Amino acid sequence: MNDTDSQILGLLRDNARMSVTDLAAKVKVSRATIQKRIEYMENQGIITGYTVRIKPNSEQNMIRAWMNIMVEGNKASAVIRELRIDPAVHTLHTTNGKWDLLVELKSENLASFDKILERIRTINGIYNTETSILLSTYKA
Repeated sequence: MNDTDSQILGLLRDNARMSVTDLAAKVKVSRATIQKRIEYMENQGIITGYTVRIKPNSEQNMIRAWMNIMVEGNKASAVIRELRIDPAVHTLHTTNGKWDLLVELKSENLASFDKILERIRTINGIYNTETSILLSTYKA
């Protein structure tokens, strides 16, 4: 990767739908260069896909929470495998310190959220959890 690639990635992180023409104007290179650099980064696996980010407050009644998970012994791989297929798990991170995993959960209501917590807490290999419901989100 070079400086041009870094500039392109920065712009695409902010707006993945930005046109090649707009990218070229902002980076001050030709459209052909932008197309070649994007194709190169896709082929190298640097760009693995494009996505849509949803404004946090746009899902009015959505319950979001962070769950800290402590895993028994060497069962982290099995726990991660189970969590990755759970539809309520939005993001999953390994961490260091007291907690082994940090999971962002999403639910449509408190009743389903309660069932999600029960389901996750019964996964073999989970020793302890601590969950905090997200109330407000602010851009840093």
